[in-house]
Amino acid sequence: MQPNFGPEDSDATPLLDEDLLGLIPRTIATRGELNFAEAVNIATCLRQYSIRQLNLSVVLDDLFVRNLHRDMFGQVWDWAGKYRTRETTIGIDPVRIASGVLNLMGDAKVWLESPNSSDLDAAIAQIHHRLVAIHPFRNGNGRLCRFFADLLLESVSRPPFTWSGNLPLGSQQARTAYIAALRKADEGDYSALINFLRSKNS
Repeated sequence: MQPNFGPEDSDATPLLDEDLLGLIPRTIATRGELNFAEAVNIATCLRQYSIRQLNLSVVLDDLFVRNLHRDMFGQVWDWAGKYRTRETTIGIDPVRIASGVLNLMGDAKVWLESPNSSDLDAAIAQIHHRLVAIHPFRNGNGRLCRFFADLLLESVSRPPFTWSGNLPLGSQQARTAYIAALRKADEGDYSALINFLRSKNS
């Protein structure tokens, strides 16, 4: 199961009016309640996908990416599965998202043709990083991108990434190391990200 890498806000933090836009359960008022509702939705999605037999041609499709996000968050947000239409502090221009994801899926098909397992890990790390950089949705991008990477691994018969190695799963330490590895990948150096993804649990 892909990790959350720890919440950024206190569970008691009240949601702002802008946080409530598109929220389906009207009883949710705090960050903790929202985190719980999303976790329940994601857990349901993980169970559904755990019994599906997915091949690479199915997973490497922009519609699959949108449907996966909808399945992960559709019980919580009415915009789940829909590409964002506004600028965010990270991510590409909204008008380029659809073509960006489509082009990534095309590139990924070429990158994953290699029979070498280490090459497959490197390719999936690069796909993961690029999807994170696109930042296709209003929220939930990190969790979507991590789950998508695990589904790619499954479709090419590779074991799932550890995502945090010997760091406590879901901890701030793991989150910090993950973000640092993504920033190195921004510079074209994927070694830290690959090491993080495949580091051994102690």
